[in-house]
Amino acid sequence: MLKGLEENLEVLQAGTCAQAFSLAEAHGDLDLVLLDYHLPDMNGLEALAVFGERNPELPIVLLSGSANTQIMRQVLQAGAAGFVTKSCVSDELLRAVRSVLNGDIYLPQELSAENHFEPAASNGKPLLTQRQELVLRCLLNGMANREIADYLHISEETVKTHVTAILRHFEVQNRTQAVVAAARNGYQPLTTE
Repeated sequence: MLKGLEENLEVLQAGTCAQAFSLAEAHGDLDLVLLDYHLPDMNGLEALAVFGERNPELPIVLLSGSANTQIMRQVLQAGAAGFVTKSCVSDELLRAVRSVLNGDIYLPQELSAENHFEPAASNGKPLLTQRQELVLRCLLNGMANREIADYLHISEETVKTHVTAILRHFEVQNRTQAVVAAARNGYQPLTTE
């Protein structure tokens, strides 16, 4: 089903979190991880923390057989870019994947419809995704879209999508205003070697 998203899509599979971590390390150009909440060697929250430390820019969508809203909230607040139940229809999974690849956070219907849940920072604003935050830090370094795309191994169109989300997040009109707002909010430039 995922290979139907685009012609040259490569899908890698792992049966354990340890294998997934190794694949992520070997393939630094990954665009997305679909992570099962229940794997033999650790649960999704634990794996999400490891991915967050090792690959902070990598968006992760958690899959679970459970529609438990408490688990949904936990994984989204821990930095997941989305949550999908295994019982969802294929179209919903594809919508979630497309949404996250576009730099958004995908909320399951149970949270978005009933509880108006939105992962938020302490100021009440929606959080930036990990990838958006990384793009923002590149902006703080003064990098152009092409440079950001090359640095993060993503398309320039994807960078533009993230920049648009960043402008919306800070409620500003241009990159310069976003950089100023980000600096005021404590965001730091990337430390590039």
